[in-house]
Amino acid sequence: MEVESERTKPVAVFMAFGTKGDVYPIAAIAVAFACDQRQYDVVLITHSAHENLRCHLAEKHVSYRPISSPPVLSIHQKHDPTGSVEFPFSLQKRMFSIEHRQECYLVVESIFGSGPSMEGDFIVINFFALEGWSFAELFRVRCMVAAPYVVPYSAPSSFERHFKKELPLLYKYLKEADISKVCWKDVIHWMWPLFTEYWGSWRCDNLNMSPCPFTDPVTGLPTWHDRPPSPLLLYGFSKEVVECPGYWPSKVRVCGFWFLPNEWQFSCKQCCEISRIVSSGHLYTKDELCSAHVHLDYFLKTPMPMPPVFIGLSSIGSMGFLKNPQAFLRLLQTVMEITGYRFILFTAGYMPLDTAIRAIVAESSSYVMHKQFNDECLSLFNDRLFCFSGTIPYKWLFTRCAAAIHHGGSGTTAAALLAGIPQVVCPFLLDQFYWAERMFWLGVAPEPLKRSHLLPEESDEKIIQGAANLLSRVIHDALSPKIREHAVEISKRISLEDGVSNAVKYIKEEIGCSS
Repeated sequence: MEVESERTKPVAVFMAFGTKGDVYPIAAIAVAFACDQRQYDVVLITHSAHENLRCHLAEKHVSYRPISSPPVLSIHQKHDPTGSVEFPFSLQKRMFSIEHRQECYLVVESIFGSGPSMEGDFIVINFFALEGWSFAELFRVRCMVAAPYVVPYSAPSSFERHFKKELPLLYKYLKEADISKVCWKDVIHWMWPLFTEYWGSWRCDNLNMSPCPFTDPVTGLPTWHDRPPSPLLLYGFSKEVVECPGYWPSKVRVCGFWFLPNEWQFSCKQCCEISRIVSSGHLYTKDELCSAHVHLDYFLKTPMPMPPVFIGLSSIGSMGFLKNPQAFLRLLQTVMEITGYRFILFTAGYMPLDTAIRAIVAESSSYVMHKQFNDECLSLFNDRLFCFSGTIPYKWLFTRCAAAIHHGGSGTTAAALLAGIPQVVCPFLLDQFYWAERMFWLGVAPEPLKRSHLLPEESDEKIIQGAANLLSRVIHDALSPKIREHAVEISKRISLEDGVSNAVKYIKEEIGCSS
């Protein structure tokens, strides 16, 4: 979007960083808002790695503004493009942060910096785009927050004590504020990182702002004369799944899960088109995927005592957690030797895992034992393990699976809940531990798996056999009638919700838009 020197339309900026699970739900809200409020120019600012969103956004008149920083900075990545210097990881992170913030500033400045803000302008950020709060303050536009999960970080236990000691007047300002205004509840729930040196020095040195929000840039004193309202915080989960305690800030709104449009989730355009036509009722076909992926469709429909069990770890591999793909595949093979289960493995295009799978096919002399149908679809171990490196909507897939083994990402968890299937959750970081415990508490999953029980780092047969025995028992427990019953019951309740529409409704209420 090219913003003219004198704008005639208000701008809604949605700024979201992180993995697909962090970004795509925010993009879905941006699209829904653009369709509902055509008087707005709507912009999504996110990583260039999410380029696949561009065409979907353009169809709905949402501008895509890419930022070159990666969604995940792994310790295995190197910053120097020439490869001549290997920087310490801490220095890499700092360099990425500096460049990322500068690039973000230039994009936001190109949108809001050409003149005074308009009444309806606003920025929506997720928890990995906190720079957006300072940009909103700098350009005098409203800021809101949207996240598909409960805030994934908490303040250190000493935070309040240090805050009170170092910033006594600001502490008084926040503690005495009415609950409808920005107050200590907002800070302790999610805003506290904005008051740390990590953000303070950048605000001061790069934006010429006061180090702390709600303080005067000259005197450093709280802005007693200006008490902004508590910022709207939208959560993309269901009240049927997450309890909402009374100590949360007054402007928290729980919308329901933010499910994505189906067409966003197909890596294959032909499969996407078939799905769109079938769902519209204009085509009947026994094959619901294209000819290149028909073997995946056949695998799911194979008449067996039980549908396959899904396994998917999303970006966990690219984050460096899947260190021994060969041991992981050997674990699955051992589980299949112990049990009668079949599995469908989504590799998320993680190259070391895909390479390990292809190596098994290449080393085999039997086509019956292992098959490669195309670059994305391979079958191992006598058609017991189907490996897929592309993407299809979980909403479509999970209804064809007996259970889902996954990492506890909010999107995968929500899709399994909607499908009404049992889950086995193996968390690795951040909110994944919350979702793993929550699924166990709700009765739709056994106790969470430890990382070593799903991703053994050693190829030792004794270790793999022990992990396989445990995983087999956990899957058996997940498929118990009691857990299945709980999963179906929760599915019925959340299927009545429309989280994205609710998010748009709350944003419109916040900006005072009645239509």
